[in-house]
Amino acid sequence: MADHYPARPPVRTPSGLFPSGPPRPTYREPHRVRPAGLTAGLGAGVAWLLFLGLLGGDLRGYVSWTVLAGLFAWAVAWILTRLGDRGVAAGVAIATGLAWSIAAVAVAVRWGMTGDWPLW
Repeated sequence: MADHYPARPPVRTPSGLFPSGPPRPTYREPHRVRPAGLTAGLGAGVAWLLFLGLLGGDLRGYVSWTVLAGLFAWAVAWILTRLGDRGVAAGVAIATGLAWSIAAVAVAVRWGMTGDWPLW
């Protein structure tokens, strides 16, 4: 007598929807961005750019001071990224981008209202 075993079902490769196999390794940041550092960098960046932007007497001066202060702020953010707290660096970079956006909108509004480029 021959033993009859049922046929095995074909082997399917998993779709990936349900993980199978060993768990994947998790990598943790050695210096995570913390909310306190991000807020401190954002506050310091806003204060720096606001005070230097107020030195300009007109729109041209405001934009010039804001661009110059933003370049220095980005240099500090780069140094902080390499040597210090990345959260503070991210806050400074966010404040710089916001200040440059405000300056660009102010130039666009003045240009649209007068039809003359305000930075010459």
